[in-house]
Amino acid sequence: MDELDKKGNYISWQTLAMMAFVTVIGLEDIMYNFQNQGMAVITSWVLMMFLYVVPYALIVGHLGSVFNHEGGGLSSWVRATDGEFLGYFTAWTYWAASIPYVVDTANCLLVDVGWGLTGTDEFEDPKFLSTAMFTAIIFVIFILLTFSGLAKSGGKTATPFTWKTIIPKFDLKYFSTVGMLIYAVNGSELVAPYVTRMKDPKREFPKAMIALALMTCFLTIFSSIALGIYIDANHMPNDLKMNGEYYVFGAMGKQFGVGKLFVYIYAWASFFYNVALLSVLLDAMTRMLISDTGDKYMPKFLKKTNKDGLPINGYILTVFLSGFIMVLGIFLPDMNDIFNWLLNLNGIISPAVTCWIFYSFMKVRGKNSSKYPSVYRYIKNDTFAWWVGFALLAVTAVATVLGFMPQDVKEGSWVWWYELSINIVACLVLIGLGGIFPGIRRREEEYGLAFDKQQWTWMIALVLGSIVFNVWLGGTTIKLRALYIVIESVIALLAVWLIGRRLPKGAKASK
Repeated sequence: MDELDKKGNYISWQTLAMMAFVTVIGLEDIMYNFQNQGMAVITSWVLMMFLYVVPYALIVGHLGSVFNHEGGGLSSWVRATDGEFLGYFTAWTYWAASIPYVVDTANCLLVDVGWGLTGTDEFEDPKFLSTAMFTAIIFVIFILLTFSGLAKSGGKTATPFTWKTIIPKFDLKYFSTVGMLIYAVNGSELVAPYVTRMKDPKREFPKAMIALALMTCFLTIFSSIALGIYIDANHMPNDLKMNGEYYVFGAMGKQFGVGKLFVYIYAWASFFYNVALLSVLLDAMTRMLISDTGDKYMPKFLKKTNKDGLPINGYILTVFLSGFIMVLGIFLPDMNDIFNWLLNLNGIISPAVTCWIFYSFMKVRGKNSSKYPSVYRYIKNDTFAWWVGFALLAVTAVATVLGFMPQDVKEGSWVWWYELSINIVACLVLIGLGGIFPGIRRREEEYGLAFDKQQWTWMIALVLGSIVFNVWLGGTTIKLRALYIVIESVIALLAVWLIGRRLPKGAKASK
């Protein structure tokens, strides 16, 4: 980027729009929300694009312009407005939000291998992406093949296309799925650092974001229509989120007389993409957390690196928490339920992290807005801008809370209650652990080490034992099991606290 500046070169608004597009939407996002809302998702996409995606992206541009010297990262925005601790906690929650995504990606690998080897879903018991342009091409090819197939079938569709099928029923069920829509369209904050790399940000950045919204709106709407052509939205298979792409490509292959060719091509393309994605996620997210938090809050043992400069203990923590998430779903009935639950968990945690963006914007556009000058400015009036930020924050926060309600299972069933319980447990552990680390760091500074070997052993054993016991108890039909889980958890936490507060052996004299 420095070279670009020296040579007088800039990023065009068309390039930035494509960069943002690849971070915002994917084919799997279309599938997930199609199962949640059916053909009514078409209306939802239109509303989301212009009432949420455009202002969201323009807010990101404003923040990236204000904090361009900090690199434009989300945690740096919060750090600049509210201090080091909240900046650290933002970095932690952003990192924690990626844990369920890592596990979900690992599950996708299993699905890809199954379809890639057999061409069927018998391995139960979604993609290759190298450039933004390639993604857009895949979308367009998918849509063109669909409408070509529609012509071959004489206009026959699996779902009847009427106004009734595309207008949502705005009830609690609908609003509990909004979090998944937000999860599908967030991510444009990743292009924030490039705002100041444009020749005329004030004019060009809005054009890029409007182009983003138009592209995304076009592709989401027509992709949803394409799904409706091959899948009956009124009688969708229960495993559509996990296997939907394969069902559609299988139907296309049959229609075009190439058998399962499209299925095999997509399966292996998806497999290699997910392998690369998993590798990048495990490394990049750990490095980002370790390097983006100061010594004041991050324990030394997590920042420790080996001779190659790799944060080994950080990797271990990532793998441990990923394993913890997988253990939580161990009593769900089958692979499809685990897949759907992990996906829905992303629909809780990801919007929760997005709240930080609107919170930062409100701080920047509040009473002391003159402290935060920017090259690009979204909404000239500070008061109106603050209320826009507040409205988006409120919508996102409500969607996060409602997202705790399990999807894809019968409401009130034991699976529904079990998923609700592990949704809460997963979020409490992932977010709560970030609040514990600063305390561990303080003990390191005071005593030279946080805990001795015996303390670590007992605390880890108690935590793991408590988790395993509660997961087992949650999978039973014992009456009042929720109350027993709460009681056991309180006892275990109290025991951990009593062990942890003891002076570690070999501690240096307190300052």
